[in-house]
Amino acid sequence: MALEQIADMIVLPNVWMIGDIQGCCGSLDDLLQQPEIALDTKARFWFAGDLVNRGPNSLSTLRRLMAMQDRSVAILGNHDLHLLAVAAGVRRLGKNDTLLEVLDAPDAQEIIDWLRWRPLAHYEMNHLLVHAGVMAKWDVTKTLALANEVETALRGNNWQKMLQKMYGNEPDHWKEGHTGGKRYRVIINALTRMRMCTLKGHMAMPVKGQPDIREEALVPWFDVPDRATRDVTIVFGHWSTLGLVMRSDVICLDTGCVWGGHLTAVRLQDRRVVQVPCKQSQNPFAPD
Repeated sequence: MALEQIADMIVLPNVWMIGDIQGCCGSLDDLLQQPEIALDTKARFWFAGDLVNRGPNSLSTLRRLMAMQDRSVAILGNHDLHLLAVAAGVRRLGKNDTLLEVLDAPDAQEIIDWLRWRPLAHYEMNHLLVHAGVMAKWDVTKTLALANEVETALRGNNWQKMLQKMYGNEPDHWKEGHTGGKRYRVIINALTRMRMCTLKGHMAMPVKGQPDIREEALVPWFDVPDRATRDVTIVFGHWSTLGLVMRSDVICLDTGCVWGGHLTAVRLQDRRVVQVPCKQSQNPFAPD
């Protein structure tokens, strides 16, 4: 039998792409128990980051994802990095954080180590998964390479020092010459915090709401002209006030689970949407 015929006979498992859980393990369980997903026993799952925080069950959420092993890809969001920073002693818990149960857990070190080995970007089947966005100048290869720089630092012996350098909104744009803390900061901000940009692709970090047509100088990061990733589909979360977006080039999965919205799954192969309602736990405009 020809290799081409064998390839045609191979049926790859479905991939369900799931938005920000934010510690709402009950909502995740409800979603995974929906018939279309529960009966898809060979399915794989992509999680778009912000696995923890603000919701009531961050510890259970992490344990659930860890138990899925090779069936899932879970990338890091800004809240997951915040948990690592608190564990490293770089930051203190904020008044809206719900992470203490993770830090006090008997298996806390195992969980933190698992998080440290999660990626910041994943590419497969012409879909690029990130938590927040991709800078306009970065193609897929560049995005994965820069994500890997941060991933390597997180997995190294001095991972705490890298986290000390990630806070701040400057620089707001990419230069190949960036080194050290500036380089890490731009990469992390783009992949885990970015929403709006100038038409030149500079990040406007303080903006958190819906795109405002009156703000002519700013556009969503995915609408910056001549974006280098416009020929792939970028899958992201992070932007709960934007809600579900389904375009050929972008899919936004954050539908406000912890804010009283929904937890959303989209099947990669056919864009089938499955959602479950969620209880409100936090204010969507609270500080990141």
